Amino acid sequence: MKSAGGPFYESTFYVQREFAAEFGRWLEEQVEIAERERGVVDVRTFEIADDDQGRMGRTCQFRCRDDNAIDELLDEFFPGIDAAAAEEFGEAASVFGRTLREDSQQDFAPIEGPDCLNCGTRLRGQYCGECGQRARNRLISLWQLLSEAFGDLLEFDSRLWRTLIPLLIRPGQLTRDYLEGRRARFMPPFRTYLVLSVIFFVVAFFDPRDDMSLLFEPPPEPTAEETAAQEAEAEQAKQEVIQELAEDGIIIGDAIPEEHAEAIQEQIEETVDEDGQGFNLQIDDDTGECSIEGDDIADLPQWLQRRLTPERLEHICERVAADKGATFLDLLLDNIPIALIVLLPLMALVLKILYPLSRRYFVEHLLFFVHFHAFFFLILTLQILFARITSLLPIPEAIAILTIVAAALYIPVYLYMAMRRVYGQGRILTFIKYIGLLISYWLGAGLTMVGAALFALVSV
Repeated sequence: MKSAGGPFYESTFYVQREFAAEFGRWLEEQVEIAERERGVVDVRTFEIADDDQGRMGRTCQFRCRDDNAIDELLDEFFPGIDAAAAEEFGEAASVFGRTLREDSQQDFAPIEGPDCLNCGTRLRGQYCGECGQRARNRLISLWQLLSEAFGDLLEFDSRLWRTLIPLLIRPGQLTRDYLEGRRARFMPPFRTYLVLSVIFFVVAFFDPRDDMSLLFEPPPEPTAEETAAQEAEAEQAKQEVIQELAEDGIIIGDAIPEEHAEAIQEQIEETVDEDGQGFNLQIDDDTGECSIEGDDIADLPQWLQRRLTPERLEHICERVAADKGATFLDLLLDNIPIALIVLLPLMALVLKILYPLSRRYFVEHLLFFVHFHAFFFLILTLQILFARITSLLPIPEAIAILTIVAAALYIPVYLYMAMRRVYGQGRILTFIKYIGLLISYWLGAGLTMVGAALFALVSV
């Protein structure tokens, strides 16, 4: 439906039926006042269906001269009508206001309005009032796909940058804003955490020459002279290490001088308990075969004994020796993100204990650490990128190192400042709790990393 008029402001009223006559007189007075407004072209009222509480419904539409006029009226006049209804009838009435603008892209029949293609709601404008999807059904262009994919990244005023900037430079502000209800302008906390963690692991561990080796030419094979020189250098280094370790009384195969044999034997005896029992896993340097001696596995918990049997340990040892630990390292890196997620509720529980009188729910403490870990991933990503960029530019190495160290020192300072801003306690009390939180954090991180390593071992 096309019209030559300007935009509408629509007020919808629901009033209890015992106030019907009084409300009708009040609404006529408001219409007369609105018709005298310079920016209002026309006013019309009509009945609508009752709401689910049985209250009668009335809608009043004010057609305005143009967009400038409705903007001026939206500042005071229209909100004044809504406020007057609430003041006059109190809880007996409910008021809902919205702005309707003409859709120049569509030509809908007055009665046969279309339904939203996304949720099926009847459309009354160019956007769906239920889900917000645009009414126009048109082919998606390549430019639209690209703008939707990278719009938040390229648009400085997007939710991405409104989230990352305070996350980086204003410790705890993002958490405080979210807890106080200012949420729509920022990315959701867990989405921020997941996005930044994925970016960090891609930047830190993605090697294009390994993961996209097809795009790179293989390095040239070393010549015979280079191979011989490398072997000689490796053999010399090996002998030096053997000599040093032998002097310290450490077992290194058959290369131990005889004068150290007695001292080495004493050291071996000290590593075995009084019953002659011990747990010793050895890898033969020449054959790569593994052997397990001792029965200290009996001291482990039962659930761990059932998974770390001597046969399975020997199998793990052989797998690790076969590829020099590459498979174990890959599995460990895969488990680290899960370990960090497990760490979040553990640290939230510590905050719950440290702030028993804060009247905050567990999930609010969890939100604090979600934002802190998101910042942690962000600062580490920036450090890695900065180190790689400075290696390509003529920047003094000392400046690069000082910058990275300063960024690393900013992390514990950030945590303290975030605690002060979110929980609002004094400096001394916050510092005491900060020390307790740091100790708990390192213990929790150590436990989760040990768990990640154990899962990686049993998965080899």
